[in-house]
Amino acid sequence: MSVLAQDPTGLSSPVGRLVILFGLLTSLVVLLRWWWYNRRR
Repeated sequence: MSVLAQDPTGLSSPVGRLVILFGLLTSLVVLLRWWWYNRRR
């Protein structure tokens, strides 16, 4: 229980890190697609 007390959000667990990594990659892909689409105009 001491681990949960130090990290109430659970973001330092492997699953939390995967969720954060997936979110960052998704936002990067969306930004690149938006930039590429607007660059062609």
